Amino acid sequence: MTDEIKKSDEMVSESDGTKTSSDDYFRDIPEFDDNFTIEMLIQKILTDDRQYDLSKIVSAYEFAAKAHEGQKRSSGQAYIIHPLAVAYILLELGMDTDTICAALLHDVVEDTPATLDDLKKRFGQDVAMLVDGVTKLSKIPIFTKEEQQAENIRKILLAMSQDIRVMIIKLCDRLHNMRTLKYRPHDKQRNTALETMNIYAPLAHRLGIRAVKEELEDLAFHYLDPYAYTEIEHILENKKEEREAFIEIIKSRISQRFRSEDFAEPPQVDGRVKSIYGIYKKIFLNHKNIDEVYDKYAVRIIVSSISECYNVLGLIHDMFRPLPNRFKDYISTPKSNNYRSLHTTVLGKEGIPFEVQIRTWEMHEEAEYGIAAHWKYKEGIQGRDKMEQRLAWVRQIIEAQQTSDDVEEIVRIIKTDLAPEDIVVMTPKGKSVDLPVNSTVIDFAYRIHTQIGHKTIGAKVDGRIVPLDYKLQTGQICEILISKDPDKGPNRAWLNIVKTNEARSKIRSWFKKERREENIAEGKAAIEREFKRHRINLDQSKYEEFLADDFKRHNCENLDDFFASIGYGGVLLSKIIPRLRDKFEKQYGSEVPSVVPLIQPKSNGRGSIILDQIDDVLVKFAQCCNPLPGDDIVGFITRGHGISVHTTKCSNYKAVLSRNNEEEMSRWVDIQWSDHSSSQLQTSFEVTAVDRVGLVYDITAILLEARVPIVHSASRVMKNGDAIFEGTIIISNTDQLKNLFEKLRKIKGVITVERSAI
Repeated sequence: MTDEIKKSDEMVSESDGTKTSSDDYFRDIPEFDDNFTIEMLIQKILTDDRQYDLSKIVSAYEFAAKAHEGQKRSSGQAYIIHPLAVAYILLELGMDTDTICAALLHDVVEDTPATLDDLKKRFGQDVAMLVDGVTKLSKIPIFTKEEQQAENIRKILLAMSQDIRVMIIKLCDRLHNMRTLKYRPHDKQRNTALETMNIYAPLAHRLGIRAVKEELEDLAFHYLDPYAYTEIEHILENKKEEREAFIEIIKSRISQRFRSEDFAEPPQVDGRVKSIYGIYKKIFLNHKNIDEVYDKYAVRIIVSSISECYNVLGLIHDMFRPLPNRFKDYISTPKSNNYRSLHTTVLGKEGIPFEVQIRTWEMHEEAEYGIAAHWKYKEGIQGRDKMEQRLAWVRQIIEAQQTSDDVEEIVRIIKTDLAPEDIVVMTPKGKSVDLPVNSTVIDFAYRIHTQIGHKTIGAKVDGRIVPLDYKLQTGQICEILISKDPDKGPNRAWLNIVKTNEARSKIRSWFKKERREENIAEGKAAIEREFKRHRINLDQSKYEEFLADDFKRHNCENLDDFFASIGYGGVLLSKIIPRLRDKFEKQYGSEVPSVVPLIQPKSNGRGSIILDQIDDVLVKFAQCCNPLPGDDIVGFITRGHGISVHTTKCSNYKAVLSRNNEEEMSRWVDIQWSDHSSSQLQTSFEVTAVDRVGLVYDITAILLEARVPIVHSASRVMKNGDAIFEGTIIISNTDQLKNLFEKLRKIKGVITVERSAI
């Protein structure tokens, strides 16, 4: 990391005028010096206020040095320098003796002949357990590097759920690896940086270790987008003197005002500049100008009590003009990682906006060191219940991955559910609920309680009815409307609506338990469709043998379990089909049939495309006419979007016929349904009737009796007093639709029943 980055995060203490760093625990290592020695570690231990078992730590070093003897890092230096660097960082975090020993030994089991039993005999059960937690898995059946990565992350999280120190060691290990990443090949640099940004930085955020998270992000960003990194660094460098002068002026004004106020202890006033990656997210991802990043300058005020936090807030708003909608109270409503502080953005006399953060010393320690503060200041987290409460999110991640039957799901969960950007939504009773950005009301319902999620039928946001896919915003009050039907369950379509993997896993779990036969049928049909589309022409009697490796890998006992897992969404076909296609070509390459020609003879002699034999072309059904099996259909060749299927009675098709334009007509082709079509398609209809009480009930009763899934329904009264009921349903063919319409026309007062556009 360059000198500019280190200087940009400097904090200036008002009390003595000297520059100190809030990130001293890694900033004071000179220019990422890799020449660490045991003497440096001993000196650090002797000057620390805490008590350490020095002889145990030295013994761990000697064991590690002997085990790694002769091994070199990519830089050409002795390998033991890396464990020493990790131990040094952990010392600055204030971690205990066993954690320091585990840091020194964390690679001996993976990279040397030493075993966990050796460590257990020499250093005890705790040290051996910590080393095992951070040791990568080996000799496991895998298909891809991504799956190996996911299994390793899963192992770390499982160990972390038992002892949080496992993840703290792993984060410090990754931090030192990122500092020395320049010695690795270019492709390794990018892959490691991407993994750091997607997995380790979000985990550091959730553990609340701000400085580790920010340095990991900055270092990863440097390798992922060096041009943007350099550009922002250049912007900061150009305004360096101006920035420092501005912060000094603001601090001086605030400190002078505080001298006339009565505080238990004089508040500490610090200044900082936002991290490079933090500025990048605001400029490039949110499409803002550098001048629109209001929190790139920040002043931090640390006081003795919560009441003083709010008193200081009043003083700041008296001194500077607060910007509208830029105040956040994280004291009354802490973030998901337990971060607490008051944030307000104000405008100085210079016309430059800046952020003011106000917190107590306890909040400050938690904000800087996160969960590690409990070891630095309190000798670990006191009480099993409190530890379990802090690690509840780890269990949610593990449980969500288990319901998906996909090892890579755990990586996707970390990337989405642990994102730094959260929203805070309130229940009608005033309880705050943290959710990732873009979460829907269904996510909110499942976060409150699983059964509330299952029985959700609607929601009100700030007193207004909203659809189930409504995206919530910070500060809104959400009320969930639930069904009294004891058999009510979720809808499969919700899997495509929800944002959080917590909600998705609970929906999958419900379908897994309650709809097994339906899942098996759905999964089998889905894999048959994909096999046909990718020309995997395999007899069903060979499915079990062909898919054996996959269903065992996804923890399925037999083929039906595998089909069921596909049916409820636990296995993503998009992930496994490319591999299955390669496997099929290797095993049956000589037997792969020639491609069935698209043009098939029709009984009347005209050429026609058989709809379910279109393998290489995207097929979609036009919403202007809602074609169903049984309708006469025609296909329109779109530009880049495959074939759009219309009925021959479609107004768009008739308009082309009337114009008799040769170029337009050339894009329409004859197509036909297959004889064994089993499509389930959406179609819409409209019922016009004399308005009366019970009309909607009578219509929906007919639909329910016919076991027709209802996607959407609405009703309204026209000016002439008649009522219109509009519905969208899923149906198999025109014969089924005709029978349904006949029943609807027999309802009292019904005038017309017609198909309509979706």
